[in-house]
Amino acid sequence: MASHRPVLLEEAVAALAVRPDGTYVDATFGRGGHSRAVLARLGARGRLVALDRDVEAVAAGKGIEDARFVIRQARFGALAEVLAAEGVAEANGVLFDLGVSSPQLEEAERGFSFRRDAPLDMRMDRTRGETAAEWLDAASEADIREVIKNYGEERFAGRIAKAIVAARAGGGIRTTGELAEIVGAAVRTREVGQNPATRTFQALRIHVNQELEELSLALPQALAVLGPGGRLVVISFHSLEDRIVKTFMRDRARPHVPERLPLRAREMPPPELKIVGKPVRAGEAERAANPRARSAIMRVAEKLA
Repeated sequence: MASHRPVLLEEAVAALAVRPDGTYVDATFGRGGHSRAVLARLGARGRLVALDRDVEAVAAGKGIEDARFVIRQARFGALAEVLAAEGVAEANGVLFDLGVSSPQLEEAERGFSFRRDAPLDMRMDRTRGETAAEWLDAASEADIREVIKNYGEERFAGRIAKAIVAARAGGGIRTTGELAEIVGAAVRTREVGQNPATRTFQALRIHVNQELEELSLALPQALAVLGPGGRLVVISFHSLEDRIVKTFMRDRARPHVPERLPLRAREMPPPELKIVGKPVRAGEAERAANPRARSAIMRVAEKLA
C-alpha cells in the first residue's frame, strides 16, 4: 500500500487545540496521519470520528484498534448525518485535509495521474458514480470546456475540449495516457516544469468527485456541530478550495444582519466564528521534502459562544 505524508501535520493538530477528553472529527482520513496524531493527544475519555469516501482509506482506518476511534465510509458532505448516527451532538474540533492523497495519485489504476497509463477513472469512491472516461464520452464540448476552464483555471480550455471531442469520435478516451497525449498536443505552451495535462486532470477530478460542492455542503455542517471554543481547521491545495474556505470563515466571522434591517450596535447579532491567526503555509524544509506541501494553505477558525 502506498504511503501518505500528511502536510502541515504538527501545525494542524496544534491548531485543533486537542483536549484530552474532547471529541474530534477527521473529515478526510486519507491514511490516518492526522487521526493518529490526534489520538496520541487524547485521553481515555476522548473520542475521534473519521470519514473518508475512499474504500481503501476506510480499510486502512479499520486497522486502528482503538476504542476511542471509529471510521465511516462517507463523503464529507454527509458529515452531519454520520455524526448523528454516531451520537455526536457536539465536537471540539473538525479537520479537513482537502484534495487527493498520495496513495490515490501513486496507484495507477485509480486514474488520477498521467505519469503512468491506466484506466481513466478518477473516482474517490469507486463503488458509485461515473468515471472520468464515461463523463468525457457523454459530455458536450461546451460542458467539457466549462469544467476545464472553471475547475482547472485552464486558459486553453476551448482548444482542449475541441481536441477531446474530435478524439472520442475515433472510439472514446479510455486511459490517462490517451488523455494526456490529447491535451499535450492541444496545449503547445505551459509553465516551466508543469505537464500540459496538469490542469485538465485537476479539473476532471474535481468535477467527477464534486469536490467543491461537497466542501460547500460540509463547512456549515462542521460549524453547526462545533461547541463553543471548538476549532475548524482546513488545509487546501488550490485556489478554488481556499476561496470557498476563506469566504466561509470571513462571512461567519461577521455579524449576520438581515438586509435593510436598521439595528443599533448593541442589537447586532454576534458573529459565529473568530478567525484564529493568519493563514499557515508549510515551511521550507517541508516543501523541500514533500512537493505536495508547496501549494498547501491552512486556515483556522474558532466557534464563538
